Amino acid sequence: MTSLFISDLHLDEKRPDITRAFFDFLRSHASKAQTLYILGDFFEAWIGDDDRSDLIDQVSAELKNLTNKGVALYIMHGNRDFLIGRQFCNTVGAELLSDPTVIELNGEATLLMHGDSLCSDDQEYMQFRKMLRSADWQKEALAKPLEERRVIAQHLRMASSEANSNKAEDIMDVNPDDVIREMQNHQCHRLIHGHTHRPMRHPLSIGGKPAERIVLGDWDNAIWFLSADDRDLKLEKIPFSSTAH
Repeated sequence: MTSLFISDLHLDEKRPDITRAFFDFLRSHASKAQTLYILGDFFEAWIGDDDRSDLIDQVSAELKNLTNKGVALYIMHGNRDFLIGRQFCNTVGAELLSDPTVIELNGEATLLMHGDSLCSDDQEYMQFRKMLRSADWQKEALAKPLEERRVIAQHLRMASSEANSNKAEDIMDVNPDDVIREMQNHQCHRLIHGHTHRPMRHPLSIGGKPAERIVLGDWDNAIWFLSADDRDLKLEKIPFSSTAH
């Protein structure tokens, strides 16, 4: 059976094309798989499981339909949707994964991450991430009224976009030494992550043995996914135009 890995869809009501592509992907690919892993930034923003919108309702219904068919669904927090909680996961029949998580894939221990924690050269972001991921900050944020949380989320997105526009491209990529260190710490020779929007398969060497870092792509104009079966792993891209109704 097949396991599928996706990340960085950034689902947003302003981008119905991405939502349509995701629903097409669920019906054409995910429904035939054994497992679907969503490794962060599934939504452009998530202000709490108590939020409601047409987008959330539609996505929830499609995911529940998928899991009702017997497909195992796993969701990991990203830097945009780190407030996704167990209530949402229970509603759609998913399991919330910690970041990082180790799974067995084709008989090999495989490390799953969103990827933002590997971008350690961006010290400004790492401090920002530390604040947002703290239990105290999240508890305080979730206690605020929904409308206030929406304003905070919009402010955080604008601040992030402005900050990134002034940074060198290499600063926002992963630190190679941190990649090796993280893989060694978890005794894995394969890493799958997203976040950087730079899809590629990177051959590595760890302790003199071959290893690999697989980067998932974002869904700005195409469906990116990793497909893993008993025979092979394939990083695949499908342009939105190929799935449009």
